[in-house]
Amino acid sequence: MPATKRDYYEVLSVTREATDEEIKRSYRKLAVKFHPDKNPDDTYAEEKFKELGEAYDVLMDGEKRAAYDRYGHAAFAHGTAGHGHGGFHDPFDIFREVFGSAGGGAGGGIFETFFGGGAQMDREGRQRGSDLRYDMQIPLEEAAFGVDKEIEVRKLDTCSKCEGKGSEAGSRAINCPTCGGRGQVISSRGFFQVSQTCPRCRGAGQIIEKPCRVCEGEGRVEKTSRIKLKVPPGIAEGSRLRSSRNGEAGIRGGPPGDLYVVIHVKEHEIFQRQEDNLYCDLPVPFTLAALGGEVAAPTLEGKANLKIPAGTQSGQSFKLRGKGILNVNGRDRGDLFARVIVEVPTSLNDDQRRKLEEFAELCGEENTPLHKSFFDRAKQFFR
Repeated sequence: MPATKRDYYEVLSVTREATDEEIKRSYRKLAVKFHPDKNPDDTYAEEKFKELGEAYDVLMDGEKRAAYDRYGHAAFAHGTAGHGHGGFHDPFDIFREVFGSAGGGAGGGIFETFFGGGAQMDREGRQRGSDLRYDMQIPLEEAAFGVDKEIEVRKLDTCSKCEGKGSEAGSRAINCPTCGGRGQVISSRGFFQVSQTCPRCRGAGQIIEKPCRVCEGEGRVEKTSRIKLKVPPGIAEGSRLRSSRNGEAGIRGGPPGDLYVVIHVKEHEIFQRQEDNLYCDLPVPFTLAALGGEVAAPTLEGKANLKIPAGTQSGQSFKLRGKGILNVNGRDRGDLFARVIVEVPTSLNDDQRRKLEEFAELCGEENTPLHKSFFDRAKQFFR
């Protein structure tokens, strides 16, 4: 290996103690910055991109990383067969591997590109815009009943000056001299030939004599767009809504991608959701649990009256039919399960204590069947 080859950890801007996830995160950021599609005719960016792919290939492989940590670049000198690093290496393979299943974290207003396996073209050979992801957080009530939302997305949109054509008025397009109008360039790597999107024309096969001064010939500029979105009733955590043609605009008039909105439902202070059913704890006074009566139970639609039978035990659940979440298909609705928590007074005055002691003296085993049954089964432990 050349003596000037940089340390792989330095290349990826990570420490030697970095985890796989930290290495992958740093590679993603740097690979986007130096990708040839974003830096046409830039040999420095192309070399940086290749260097990043080579470093990532080593540090994300346990055996290669161990050998590198011990011997440095000498571990792979002369194409050491034991580590398979001396043969063909295509940094675009690594790029596609890392970005092929891009995801996002929770939190409204965050979006990112879904990177695919390569540029998609329409029938006229124009490159389709990237799909975008937007993570949106909503309360349980909006997930249950549905809601109309309007979101703001900062993205590449059609240039208003050239209307997406990428050229000044009267300018014409000519075949790209780099790829000869094919949109693809072929490079030889030993016994292999690799076809890649032309970095100059970005797969269009043509370049413009006088590019638009606003968008610099790309046909799109970064703008903030307001997009209306209909969230259906019953939507669940992690559901993905597709907003057709609201992704990034295509290059030079290419069709736009789609916007995918991922739903995250906020934790509720009263209810827990399991599929279409709701669950909540309902505290009731021990006198009401003993004597029976009626208590107000909360639902997403307001108050509901719940009958509590005499002798209700703590932890016993009652079902309020049809008070759960409407299924997203619109046909069925879940139930609400209220679990009774019998509340014991935390402080008693003298009169209350005296009367409660009188009540305790009047109670026999027939009043506490659970207590009697437990101690009958556990009496062997009290010998």
